[in-house]
Amino acid sequence: MTVETRPARLHRAWFIAAAAFVALLASAGFRAAPGVLIDPLHTEFGWSRATISSAVSVNLVLYGLFAPFAAALMERFGVRRVSATALFVIALGAGGTVFMSASWQLILCWGVLVGVGTGSMAMSFAATVATRWFVRSRGVVVGVLTAAGATGQLIFLPLIAHLAVTDGWRTASLVIAIAAVAVVPVVLLTIRDHPADVGTTAYGAPADTPIERPVATSGSARRALSVLGGAARNRTFWLLAIGFAICGATTNGLVGTHFVPAAHDHGMPQTTAAGLLALVGVFDVVGTIFSGWLTDRVDPRILLGVYYALRGLSLAALPQLFTGSVQPSMWAFILFYGLDWVATVPPTVALCVRHFGAAGPIVFGWVFASHQLGAAFAASAAGAVRDQLGDYAVAWYAAAALALIASAASLSITRSKGAVTALAS
Repeated sequence: MTVETRPARLHRAWFIAAAAFVALLASAGFRAAPGVLIDPLHTEFGWSRATISSAVSVNLVLYGLFAPFAAALMERFGVRRVSATALFVIALGAGGTVFMSASWQLILCWGVLVGVGTGSMAMSFAATVATRWFVRSRGVVVGVLTAAGATGQLIFLPLIAHLAVTDGWRTASLVIAIAAVAVVPVVLLTIRDHPADVGTTAYGAPADTPIERPVATSGSARRALSVLGGAARNRTFWLLAIGFAICGATTNGLVGTHFVPAAHDHGMPQTTAAGLLALVGVFDVVGTIFSGWLTDRVDPRILLGVYYALRGLSLAALPQLFTGSVQPSMWAFILFYGLDWVATVPPTVALCVRHFGAAGPIVFGWVFASHQLGAAFAASAAGAVRDQLGDYAVAWYAAAALALIASAASLSITRSKGAVTALAS
């Protein structure tokens, strides 16, 4: 007598993660735009690179500062409603740039609206989804969701560069707006706020875990600020914040914003440089997912120390690699740097959860805010360096030195002795 067994159904958490990946991919579209739109905006409006970079800086600051409040809003109103609203705001900002004629309008649309929208779809969104829906494979899921930004860059950056050259930057902006709106139905139909909403528990949770939905908190702003107050008394928080601020400065702020115009300064076609930056996204997907796998197995403090040190070495070499055409040495940089681009996210999320417990996603939101403050400073500073000195060399060398400081800060973090229970309530 044989007993038939039903094949195990795929856990609902994986469908939630897939929808979150698509949403993060769409929100990455406008964050991929600055590097290839600086020159077209400079040409049409005559705005200096420093002026355009200031709009990028506002975007990066709000992208970071809104992340912890978005995490608290997700506790209060739910992941689905907050993320769908954020995608609409991104579309509004991207579409609004088509009608601008003054630099303050660039700051409003590109800086404020898109900054708030993408901030609500920032890494804290990935951390919230992974923390609520996964116990097993959490590091891998964080890596995959983090890689969504790189995948969005891979998809949108060459397209934006091509449209900016052939059809104009306005067409590129409209494509981004349409993409953001198109993903809203996916979010509304697929994502659920908690496993209990569909009568299950997180993937990999112990068998005796009760199926219950946490009580929604009130006062999202107060919750975010109270978590910050508690975390600020912990040395680990500041070491993570310092490291992640430098992470932002050496990725989104400098390379993400200024790699294309820097390469163009050396005679490389803008579309070629944009293609290289998109290729960083290819290797970033691999590097970030692998980093998530490592985070489930290796001390995340060690991983961060190694990642930042290797990034510093690669940035120190970059000024000598720019030429009018793509040489083998530049290919090597793209491969090496791409694997490291946001590999720092999974171990940083893991450290936030280990040290701060249930408040980990909100704490990570504040750590991510430091990431964007560093990115905003680097975006503006590098633009000013280019305007004053005529090239970006000083900016690259300064970033390399900062990365080594981030490595030292990460290795100084002590082992977790248990989550800070005061923050979890």
